[in-house]
Amino acid sequence: MLLERPAFGAVVGAIVALAGFEWGRLTGMPRGGAVGYGAACLAGFAALAWRGAALPEAFWVGALFWIAIVPWWLARGIAPRHRNWLRAAGFAVLLPAALGMLALSPAQLLMLLGLVWVADIAAYVAGSAFGRRKLAPSISPGKTWEGAAGAAAGCLIYAIICAMLDPELGARVRGAAWAPYLAGAALLCVASIAGDLFESALKRQAGAKDSGALLPGHGGVLDRIDSATATLPLGALLLHWTGAT
Repeated sequence: MLLERPAFGAVVGAIVALAGFEWGRLTGMPRGGAVGYGAACLAGFAALAWRGAALPEAFWVGALFWIAIVPWWLARGIAPRHRNWLRAAGFAVLLPAALGMLALSPAQLLMLLGLVWVADIAAYVAGSAFGRRKLAPSISPGKTWEGAAGAAAGCLIYAIICAMLDPELGARVRGAAWAPYLAGAALLCVASIAGDLFESALKRQAGAKDSGALLPGHGGVLDRIDSATATLPLGALLLHWTGAT
């Protein structure tokens, strides 16, 4: 990593503040309120990062949110009347993911982000070639079950390659350890899809195509980190269990 930890933390904090601003706007806040929401997200991140011992608990909060709450919420539907709940949820989305970026080593962070990118690319390729059955037509009409299957296959292949090329990871993944390792990779793939769908649902209830216009041609910050917000805290928690962090 080219940046020292304090400088990298400042970059992550800036991302949190910008993403928080976009989240506030998508939940109906006026510009001033959204600025305050982004500042609150930044303050929460800074306070938790200062207390590094609290990181595992933050990852648990993020993991439980994505595993227990998000699937139920997506199944019931996200509507404008849920905006107060969505504002509370923004902290569970942004803060654990940001803390995960700090807790992970550069290699671990790149490995997890690589899985997100592989899932996204594989889903697009498989969905374009074979997509027939809609995954969540009311949220994101372009996503299909075939694309999700392609994402899972791509992530499993990617996980196998990572274990073969990374000596430290390969030393941990031997024999029976392959089963939980690949199950973890599959879980992270599902989380990346859930993160994408949740942000799509957030934008849909706001009647917005993009989360913002900060990145010309790419939308906003949330549009770039949606899948990672779900994958990073889960990945950090899994690595914490194995003793790798």
